[in-house]
Amino acid sequence: MTTARSQLICPNVTPYYHCVSRCVRRSFLCGKDNSTGKSYEHRRAWVEQRMLTLSSVYCIRICSYAIMSNHYHLVAFVDKEAALALSDLEVVERWCSEHQTPVIIQRWLANQLKSKAESHTCKQLIETWRHRLYSLSWFMRELNYDIAVQANKEDQCTGRFWEGRFKSQALLDEKALLTAMAYVDLNPIRAKMADSPEKSDHTSVKARLNSLERGETTTPSLANFMGYEHHDKHHGIPFRLMDYIELVDWVGRQIRQDKRGYIDNSMPAILERLSLPQQECLTLCTELAKKPRAWVGSTKELYNAKAKLGKKRMVALLIS
Repeated sequence: MTTARSQLICPNVTPYYHCVSRCVRRSFLCGKDNSTGKSYEHRRAWVEQRMLTLSSVYCIRICSYAIMSNHYHLVAFVDKEAALALSDLEVVERWCSEHQTPVIIQRWLANQLKSKAESHTCKQLIETWRHRLYSLSWFMRELNYDIAVQANKEDQCTGRFWEGRFKSQALLDEKALLTAMAYVDLNPIRAKMADSPEKSDHTSVKARLNSLERGETTTPSLANFMGYEHHDKHHGIPFRLMDYIELVDWVGRQIRQDKRGYIDNSMPAILERLSLPQQECLTLCTELAKKPRAWVGSTKELYNAKAKLGKKRMVALLIS
């Protein structure tokens, strides 16, 4: 039986989630179809741009992403606190920047409401939008719908473009988050589409490296690295960017034995701080793909999640 999405995505348990959405057609989402010789490479930019645009509207921060040939990955941070802190006007401005503005909201903006009933209706509508602004399901729904419409128009066809439901994994602690982010950013290298992170087009790691080359410490529309001292504050990614880049490079070299360059034997500082040995990190990145689970984290965090959700059993990938 399919598990309700509300039981898989709960910001009160964890704000971090790894999501995957796959194309159902035999033709490519992106890349080149060898049977016809037609290239769909331009669609990578569609997905990447739409994902980042929606992130600027929704209170959903993108930690990492990778656009592949017939699917895409993203690790998202659901910023419920930010959504709840928005004023009513900010909620309306965000939502209506991507959707049609109802007449009653137009009248609310013009201060032309004439009754308490109309005011109550507006308040209810705004609170509905506020909830949607931190709903990962709504975010994924809008992202996939827009891409499907564009692809169907280009292919001159109709019908389903994506699988019915996107897959999601709840990342219960920092180790799970770190593992999922590295796994996602290394997808093109594992698929031999690129031989280094800086050459992995349409990935978050390349976007971050490009920002560094421009002398920028942050990357627009992506969640910020807050540093380890903020590890218990949910305002971004609780690691240092340079530690993460070093880790991605190290894990990528272990997965690809034929990768160019010399790998220093020194262990990234972030691994020492999280007590995550190199071999364990490599194993986890591999297991994340081989054994997909809805919940990823330590035994302690899994018990906490069970208690919050009132569940006796949860299928999980445990991180010691």
